[in-house]
Amino acid sequence: MTTTRSERTRQELSVSLYVNGEARQVEVPPQATLLDVLRERLGLTGSKKGCNHGQCGACTVHVDGEPYLSCLTLTATLEGRSVTTIEGLADGEALHPMQRAFIEHDAFQCGYCTPGQIMSAVACVQTGHAQGEADLKDFMSGNLCRCAAYPQIVKAVQSVAGTGEVSDAAL
Repeated sequence: MTTTRSERTRQELSVSLYVNGEARQVEVPPQATLLDVLRERLGLTGSKKGCNHGQCGACTVHVDGEPYLSCLTLTATLEGRSVTTIEGLADGEALHPMQRAFIEHDAFQCGYCTPGQIMSAVACVQTGHAQGEADLKDFMSGNLCRCAAYPQIVKAVQSVAGTGEVSDAAL
């Protein structure tokens, strides 16, 4: 018996993930992106669908501690991996140091890109790319802000890098 292309695309795969520290089992079509699964199936709407082409960084999350563009990542490729979203950075009511720094430095205007900016900023500090302004801007260049809050974003990232408040546990 052969299956048609339409029947194949309706089939779903079972994928096990750890999302924000919690084991999750999701049934997804083979072509489902991580961004769509997070937003539509798991109700985690913090990651934003900006360009949906991997060019704006609004959908940035961490997979096993590395920044990933969730709009370009197929969920089916992540079996058993750990995903952290902006919702997973805070420790209960206590904001992550980078979230606090963005507020303290007014590093957002409309806020649409802010979750992706914060996720990339945490990775920037964690990987040691926030030591100099040029290195920091280069690392963050994949995250676009339509409101041009870049000077405040740089100040926020530098403030966290200077305090050493980003821990391994945060990624």
